[in-house]
Amino acid sequence: MKFIETRGNDGSKPVAVSFSQAILSPLSSFGGIYAPEHIPQLAPDFLANHLDKDYKTLARDILLAFGVDLEDGLVEAALSTYDGFDDPENPVPVVQIGERLHVSELYHGPTRAFKDTALQPFGVVLSGLAQARDEHYLIMAATSGDTGPAALDTFRNKPNIKVACLYPDGGTSDVQRLQMVTEDAANLKVIGIHGNFDDAQAALKGLLGSERFCTTLVEKHTQLSAANSVNFGRIIFQLIYHLHSYLELVRQGHIELGEKVYLVVPSGNFGNALGGYYAWRMGLPVEKIVIASNANNVLTDLIHTGVYDLRQRKLIGTSSPAMDILKSSNVERVLFHLFGAERTRELMRELDEEQHYQLSG
Repeated sequence: MKFIETRGNDGSKPVAVSFSQAILSPLSSFGGIYAPEHIPQLAPDFLANHLDKDYKTLARDILLAFGVDLEDGLVEAALSTYDGFDDPENPVPVVQIGERLHVSELYHGPTRAFKDTALQPFGVVLSGLAQARDEHYLIMAATSGDTGPAALDTFRNKPNIKVACLYPDGGTSDVQRLQMVTEDAANLKVIGIHGNFDDAQAALKGLLGSERFCTTLVEKHTQLSAANSVNFGRIIFQLIYHLHSYLELVRQGHIELGEKVYLVVPSGNFGNALGGYYAWRMGLPVEKIVIASNANNVLTDLIHTGVYDLRQRKLIGTSSPAMDILKSSNVERVLFHLFGAERTRELMRELDEEQHYQLSG
């Protein structure tokens, strides 16, 4: 499968790229990102055939459905990272907490951040591609608390990789800050910035799109990539656990195969919710995706009113700092799949330049 640009093509980049190209160079024309040119459809018996399969088999078959251009050995090495979770046979336990309420426990990886589930295999893939191409990469990451520790852990001492991680000083939990600043691998750099996560993410996107910065890196024989969910390599590993959790509910006898479920996702940058959106579009029986928010409820307003408006908003620091985000990058991919590249470019330009946009009736 090819991946195409959410804001259309400006003539300076290929019209379509492979999966490996999209994750190595995740920023596309007009400041956009990459999305699959079509969302693959799971076979009618896909879920039934995976009831007796393990998490790695499910992940392998999802990667196959997207037609990723990765060598089998690299895929196996990536999936072997789940051996470092608390239970390698079940890295994402699904636990009942109410009569019709279950939680997918995404904190069983090495850093206890839910991002481990995607970033552990992603780190192996990106480093493996860099080594195969004999290229060196600077991986930029911006974090509100979860991505940073998980990205630093997965890329620690990886060949051909250096990481610069930006975080809002005072804007993460103490544990997350300590996880980052105590990393001692020679290829990692952690930078606390004066500002919030949106400032860190804007800096990251600015650097990814900066011709001068990229040219300077090339002079040092280095390419530029990103570990944030602007990179589809993150999203593809996040959609897997939504399918896994559904299968777990069937295995545990809580639902019948084919019964629809609600996915309730706490969301800041919309990557986790987007994973659920792709799983639903691929054929997962989903009644509704519910986006839980905190005081920074820009997504609540967008979903209820069709308006994304930052003009009167200031980011509010809360007890859930990983959700303290106002510019949710992955909403762009949903806009792209709903409305196409031209309309997405128009909406994102309005957000960048005028700090708001409004969907039509």
